[in-house]
Amino acid sequence: MATQDLATKLAKHAYNIRRYALRMGEVQGQGYIGQALGYADVLATAYCHALNFKPADPEWEDRDFFLLSHGHYAIAFYAALIEANIIPEEELETYGGDDSRLPMSGMATYTPGMEMSGGSLGLGLSIAVGIALGLRYQNKKSFVYNSMSDGELDEGSTWEAAMAASHHKLGNLINLIDVNQQQADGKSTDIMSFEPLLDKWQAFGWYVQRVDGNDIAAVLAAFDNARNYEGDQPRVIIFDTLMGKGVPFLEAREKNHFIRVDADEWQKAIAVLDESQK
Repeated sequence: MATQDLATKLAKHAYNIRRYALRMGEVQGQGYIGQALGYADVLATAYCHALNFKPADPEWEDRDFFLLSHGHYAIAFYAALIEANIIPEEELETYGGDDSRLPMSGMATYTPGMEMSGGSLGLGLSIAVGIALGLRYQNKKSFVYNSMSDGELDEGSTWEAAMAASHHKLGNLINLIDVNQQQADGKSTDIMSFEPLLDKWQAFGWYVQRVDGNDIAAVLAAFDNARNYEGDQPRVIIFDTLMGKGVPFLEAREKNHFIRVDADEWQKAIAVLDESQK
């Protein structure tokens, strides 16, 4: 498939992920919708292009692993699992409910395809290092993807894991960082200055790319470059994203970390998103 055709196809998947997330948000009347809308292009490319997995067998032995270190992105992740046919669409109506397989924060014991329980930030990359080492010892060709937020750059465990991954030359590890510049307490770089990110990851011995996380063609190229890179360095892709992407009245909100949306705004948001597809 030509690159432009593939990018167009992935953009449709990203739209579906955004729409599923909004429908789940409407069930609870709140949630981490800003992140879901902003990160949809990355998740669409991961689950509809890059990852090697079997939808009917989420624990397939030779699968690629995808760790959701930022467990509060679960609503976005579930939307991607629905789009990937791992979870049936009708389950989104149970989001956050009693006995649901879709709790509000990611929990591996509940959800097919969820490799780790998230919530306490900064743990995913360390777990990913362990899995990547284990796969090497088993002579497996699978990749390990760790998805994390820019807030996790504040955690010392993240940088310890980054150093370990480089030391062990874990070329089967791909770290994905969502830099949306929002945390619960304010702008990410005001809470803890982490720039220049590209230079820092390079200094830790990683193969680094930084792209617009809402430019589907750039996201696609970055994933392909990470997988096809021939060096033995671990790989990291830094995605600059816009919270609420695709719904302008949500994009414009000053604080999008955890959104409470008025009851009449959910359908308005879906309508705005649908209109953008015409």
